Amino acid sequence: MNILFTSVGRRCELLKDFRQALGDKVRMVVTDNSPFAPAPAFADAVYGVPLINHEDYIPKILEICKKEKIDAITTLIDPEISILADNRDKFEELGVTVLAPYKETADLCFDKYEMFKYLSKNGIPTVLTFGSFADFKESFDKGEISFPVFVKPRTGSGSVGARKVENIELLEELTARDSSLIIQEFMDGKDMDADIYVDTITHEPVAIFSKKKISTTIGGANKTISFKDDALFEFVKNAMKVFKFNGPLDMDLFYKDGQYYLSEINPRFGGAYLHAFGAGVDFPSLIYKNVIEKKANDEIIGQYDEDVCMLMYDSVVIEKLANLKNRMQEV
Repeated sequence: MNILFTSVGRRCELLKDFRQALGDKVRMVVTDNSPFAPAPAFADAVYGVPLINHEDYIPKILEICKKEKIDAITTLIDPEISILADNRDKFEELGVTVLAPYKETADLCFDKYEMFKYLSKNGIPTVLTFGSFADFKESFDKGEISFPVFVKPRTGSGSVGARKVENIELLEELTARDSSLIIQEFMDGKDMDADIYVDTITHEPVAIFSKKKISTTIGGANKTISFKDDALFEFVKNAMKVFKFNGPLDMDLFYKDGQYYLSEINPRFGGAYLHAFGAGVDFPSLIYKNVIEKKANDEIIGQYDEDVCMLMYDSVVIEKLANLKNRMQEV
């Protein structure tokens, strides 16, 4: 399988997992804007490309797909998900499976306030969210929400700009300074997430791996512990019915007073998918069966051990500057 990872950045361990799972059955082609990205050290071919908002970006990615006979493509950053979804037809004309959601779903996942409205409309429990200070103030005055609250950018990723706010004076100041902020109910329940694989043939979730967050940094959880709950699995499967996903995704959840709440969905390999793979939930092999064997996967939901811990740590790539520059091909 020839798979293209775009905007590969620091995702070294993910590439290692693909190699471990598929061995010589996979050829990993990657792109990045910078020659100093570490993950290309673990790829079979590396291409330098423009920024994702450049007019030449998609034409160059399509050229790479032709040259490398790519079977599947996925991105590892949130802002590019909608770009792949928008251009799905162009990739499929080349026989490339796009491991990203369909357009409407991709757009919802990138806009947290639209996601809130969509989930509420479809009866899926979610975190109470306000698109403006004025809307929040109206509910606050009615006693429908209280402090503390949580603010974050309406779009974006990596928890950038997210913070807890304790009083209305600071909230008004922050939202006046940055109109992109949304205001959310502060969830003091259990913080957890799930790695999910939606089969590209049946479009049903066939793998769900759930984990409790023990520690988080900007960008996501760095210490987690696996658990199982049939209620969570049913919650996820029910939520998936109102979306059109295709491949891997990461779902952020809260558990409070006996109820799960869907917070966000990142429709790509989550940074902590490494935990799922380490516990035996093998997304690379699921992709291979869909893309190369053209077969639907059997359901493996909950087929892993509980109380398996993931503890992230830093590592490095050491390389000469000339080698970094020379390995990055131009299209």
